[in-house]
Amino acid sequence: MRRISAARLFPLVLMFSLALLTFYLERAVRVEHEHPSLRRHDPDYLLHNFTTTTYDRDGAAQSVLAAEKMVHYPDDDSTELTRPRVVQTRAQGAHFTVTAERGVLSAGGDEIFLYNNVVLVREADKLRPRTRVTTSFLHLLQERSIARTDQPVAIEEERRAITGRGMEFNNETSELLLRSEVRVRLEPGGKK
Repeated sequence: MRRISAARLFPLVLMFSLALLTFYLERAVRVEHEHPSLRRHDPDYLLHNFTTTTYDRDGAAQSVLAAEKMVHYPDDDSTELTRPRVVQTRAQGAHFTVTAERGVLSAGGDEIFLYNNVVLVREADKLRPRTRVTTSFLHLLQERSIARTDQPVAIEEERRAITGRGMEFNNETSELLLRSEVRVRLEPGGKK
C-alpha cells in the first residue's frame, strides 16, 4: 500500500476547507438579504371590512367574499379571515350564504376553509325549501360550488331535521352526501 504524503494531502484538505467555507458564507449572505417578513410569520398587509366579488365570463356576479378582517402572511402565503361571509350566486343551483367565526383562504383564492359556528343557508327554489346547515368546519371549493366537511353536521329544512358526520354538498347538482351516523327526524303535517 502506498502512503499519501503530507505534501500531496495538503492541497486536497485546503480545497475541501475552502469549499465548506464558501458554502457557509453563501448561506449566511442569503439569509441576511432575505426580507425580515419572509423569515418570520409577520403579516404584509391587513384589510378591515373588505368585500371581493368574482364574476363569470358573462360579467354576472358568481360569488362574493366579505370579512371583518383579512390578514396575509408572505412566509407561507396564507390568508386569515375574521368573520367571513361567502355568498354563491351561480346561475345553476340555488343561492347560498356561508358564515363563520374565522376562515383561511388558499393561496389561489379558490378554496376557503371555515371554522367555528359555520352556518350554510341555501335559499329556497322552485323544487326545494330553504335549507340551513350548521357545523364546526367547512371546506368550500368555490369554482366547483362544493361544500364539504368531515365534522358533525345538522341540516334543517321545512318539517325535517337531519344529522350526521361528514358531508359533501354540490350546489350545482343539489346532491347532498352524508357519510356516517345519519339520523332523520320528520314532522307530520303539510297540505294534502
